[in-house]
Amino acid sequence: MIRLDYTFMTAPAVAGGLTDAELAGAQPAFAAARDATARRRERGELGFFGLPDDTQQVTDCAAVAVWASDRGIRDVVVLGIGGSALGPIALRTALLPSGWNLLAAAQRGGRPRLHVLDNVDPATMAALLDRVELGATLFVVTSKSGGTAETLAQYLIVRGRLEEAGRAARDHLVFVTDPERGALRRIAAAEGIVAPAIPPSVGGRFSVLSPVGLLPAALAGIDVVALLAGAGAMRARCEAAEWTANPAGAFAVLQWLADTRRNLRTQVFMPYADGLRDMAAWFVQLWAESLGKVRPDGVSVGPTPVAALGATDQHSQVQLFMEGPNDKTVTFLTLDRVSPDLPIPARHQSHDDLAYLGGHHLGELLAVEQRATAGALAARGRPSMAIALETLDAWHLGGLIMLLEVATAFAGELYGVNAFDQPGVELGKRFTYGLFGRPGFAADLAAFDHLPRPDPSRVV
Repeated sequence: MIRLDYTFMTAPAVAGGLTDAELAGAQPAFAAARDATARRRERGELGFFGLPDDTQQVTDCAAVAVWASDRGIRDVVVLGIGGSALGPIALRTALLPSGWNLLAAAQRGGRPRLHVLDNVDPATMAALLDRVELGATLFVVTSKSGGTAETLAQYLIVRGRLEEAGRAARDHLVFVTDPERGALRRIAAAEGIVAPAIPPSVGGRFSVLSPVGLLPAALAGIDVVALLAGAGAMRARCEAAEWTANPAGAFAVLQWLADTRRNLRTQVFMPYADGLRDMAAWFVQLWAESLGKVRPDGVSVGPTPVAALGATDQHSQVQLFMEGPNDKTVTFLTLDRVSPDLPIPARHQSHDDLAYLGGHHLGELLAVEQRATAGALAARGRPSMAIALETLDAWHLGGLIMLLEVATAFAGELYGVNAFDQPGVELGKRFTYGLFGRPGFAADLAAFDHLPRPDPSRVV
């Protein structure tokens, strides 16, 4: 079960918290947002809602995993960026043992190591390619459009290495892309490269429960059936008509109210488990790219998500959260049960600084520190909420992913923006294409050339 406790978002628990009148008054806005989301879903625009029911994608990913095992694949390298990389990274961190890539093959149950190249830094890519054995490596090239510059550049480098080694592309490449469009789909059809499809109505940052995330997960032995089952169970809970009974509705409404009624425009997402640290990075992209928009009336809106990690950031960012500008909410992400946990031995009983720790467990300390931090924030009038997972497994993680994706859809309607496009990043892409000489982007290159150049007098 997943619970959302928003006590510390409200008055009188927190000075300046949301009042009962404000909470009750949000129901009409939520009802309209829920209805608008339902209409878009019925029109087939929001494909992520249907992913838990897509058994074909599970079959396809399982087949690739068997094929890779039969070929003796020892390393899987995902080539992608943005949603094509953040989702697989989050799944790997949460659901594979810590240090998975450092474990011996027997400790991994014969499953391959899982790497994700999520940037185009040449030093990082060169180091990884030099480290893996090309003949025992499968490269998963992930691009919904089939035209992402960074991913295709990675692909071309890998393809060159394979050709130099005399390796057949179809033996070492899998494409994850649109079912019909794009360069990757055309290359796959021409060369017999396996290419599981991302449904056309599933956007990149909402795609972790598609083959974008499921294929790397299946290759590494993660239970993708449980992942989708957890997502399906949460989807059902997020059908509730009242936001107070709807986990995604509660998250969206509370953050929207905090932003628009209290000017709390920075929303910190703070897991208290190392296994969930990369869920914070995944959420930051989901929330920022979906909600940071210009409304039809020309007003710029959108909260600013910030990733943090407990208890690590109690010793860095929490000072700002406590005494800096009161412009933030904090969402804690916690686990009811950790496994394995470590007992803290009772030693040095004559030293007060140590004696009180003995007889407790490390997981208990982490949980108490989260409660203490939430309480300290509340005492200073700083709102927070907590999302609690019973344990960290595929079922609960799938539920968490669905909760946050549905919340983002609701929040888009509340803010009056389309949560499923990203026009703000397109200009930079067009300038990149123009600067690299891609056909059809000469006008963008000309526009870039008219921009101011660095002024030597302003360079120090």
